[in-house]
Amino acid sequence: MGTTDDSRISKREFISRVATRSELPIKVVREVYEALFGELTGAVGGGHTVVLTGFGRFYRQAHKGHKVRFGKNDVDDYSVLKFSASRSVNRQLDVATNTDPPPPEMYAMIDRCDSLDSSGRRTLESVS
Repeated sequence: MGTTDDSRISKREFISRVATRSELPIKVVREVYEALFGELTGAVGGGHTVVLTGFGRFYRQAHKGHKVRFGKNDVDDYSVLKFSASRSVNRQLDVATNTDPPPPEMYAMIDRCDSLDSSGRRTLESVS
């Protein structure tokens, strides 16, 4: 990999992975990457919220300036780029990171389900 830390993916590695997945030349993917993030930062910088349905939204959040304890200059008001992931992306991340098998109790519950009632719901066997 092209990073020093296994948990991080560099811009170069990211572009390479997208090029491999999409079967497009790296040069084309790099140009699209630059255009995408240029447009994104320009739109958010202009006060717009960018909503990518099924992925999330990017927006600008204002922060108040504050006095600096040591030093001559105070920190002026500033803005930061924020991202809020969509529910579907969060669910995909949960599925991707949850590699633990279900607990044994879950299998026991499934085994006790014997049929569906008239409304399509599972009914449990009577326990004797």
